[in-house]
Amino acid sequence: MNDETSMLPWDASADVLFSSARAELTRANGEELPHVCTGRHSVPSASSVLAAVLAADSVDRVRAVGYLYRLLLNRGRVFPATTPAARIIATLLDDPRTLAVARWERRAGERPLRAELVNWITAFADVARLDATEQLGAPQNLAAARAARPALHYQVAPLCEDDDPRVRDAAIAASALLLDDPQLASLIPRYAPLVRNVLATSSDSYYRWIARERLAAWGEDVEGLLAAEDERCATLATVGGVAEDPWDEGQGAAISWLAEQPLDTAAQELPGRWHPDWSATEPAAPAELASEDPVAVPASRPGYQGPWQIMRGEEHAQWTFTPFVGVGPLHFGMTLEEITDALNEQPAVTSHSHRGGRQQLAYADFTATAIRALFRDDRLGCVAVNAPDGPQVTLDDVPLTGRVPSQLEDWLLRRNARLSYSVAGDPICTDLGLAIRSQQADGIMLTRPLFLLPEWHDLWHSLPQEEWNFV
Repeated sequence: MNDETSMLPWDASADVLFSSARAELTRANGEELPHVCTGRHSVPSASSVLAAVLAADSVDRVRAVGYLYRLLLNRGRVFPATTPAARIIATLLDDPRTLAVARWERRAGERPLRAELVNWITAFADVARLDATEQLGAPQNLAAARAARPALHYQVAPLCEDDDPRVRDAAIAASALLLDDPQLASLIPRYAPLVRNVLATSSDSYYRWIARERLAAWGEDVEGLLAAEDERCATLATVGGVAEDPWDEGQGAAISWLAEQPLDTAAQELPGRWHPDWSATEPAAPAELASEDPVAVPASRPGYQGPWQIMRGEEHAQWTFTPFVGVGPLHFGMTLEEITDALNEQPAVTSHSHRGGRQQLAYADFTATAIRALFRDDRLGCVAVNAPDGPQVTLDDVPLTGRVPSQLEDWLLRRNARLSYSVAGDPICTDLGLAIRSQQADGIMLTRPLFLLPEWHDLWHSLPQEEWNFV
């Protein structure tokens, strides 16, 4: 195998699929169709990811499915490789190997690989419904996604009667969105009862949202469903408040009641129209940030004066950030060995923790590059960049490293980013997988950006103590 596939698991049974996927995803000139990060260091091609979906090891399958979301449906966009990949995934749904059950990156609980692949097709169908003004990217990619809907529906439809409710519900959700294609409109009366009786009563909030949104679009009465959802949310909020109040006499009963409720297995963030307040817009014009103070560091040119040992912008390594995919030469999911190879540097410090009865890598510091790589299950999930001397990371041409924290927060607000805040007051942009921590540098506070996956957004529980104490 070539270098781009060496990071992915491989077995003989994947060869046929790899050849098929490679042919499906190849241009006339022999190059493979691109995804969001094609050609980036150690980022696998779409055909490599598809072949790894059926890997023998569960951990490797989970990793490959994570790549399907991050590389092929990144930030609610489809790419030239996305639609061919969707067609290939649909052909895998009757493969016995998709019956293997695991926990997947984006959802709580366990489910078969078959159900999670159908969930990916659901997300694909949701993105395909976006208008051209909402879908960032080439219009022809969106047109190709829409054109594929009838074929995908006929491959997903048999699973709407599957014996496993996890597969059945996923298939009904996918079908409900795929029926947005005008060629499939005649099938709506057949599916409307399924959507109402099965999907609308699911414990999965994404499925319930699809049911309400699709039934309303089909002219069905959804007042009862809307009222039930409002009541559900109000009850959960009320009981949740009691459960968090140690002075409330009903705390114990509230905690017990919450523990008995069905698990909401919806992903926190899905592409498409899942969030009613979500709207994709063209990236905002780079905001004017304050000019850097003059500095004096060993690498500075003669004549530069200043009290702070902080690099000028041109002295930083220059990296770019692709949300939920990676930063610079690093991408999420890398092992420590792969990071070491990408940076051509050995870690100066490594720290381990104990989870699930075994020792796991917590973080590794690379002093020459001036970053900290943080891990979960020994895979890269977060990158922290040192403010004074770390790489200058840009997003939409806006520098994120070593800036005035309040100015960068204002920039995020001006681009209508949804922000939450850590217990330390750090802004966390869940739309981008970006947290802005502050780091003291010779008496002043500068931004120490953290680039992370959605499951790391809860910084209090995700970051080790050493990161909170980092100055």
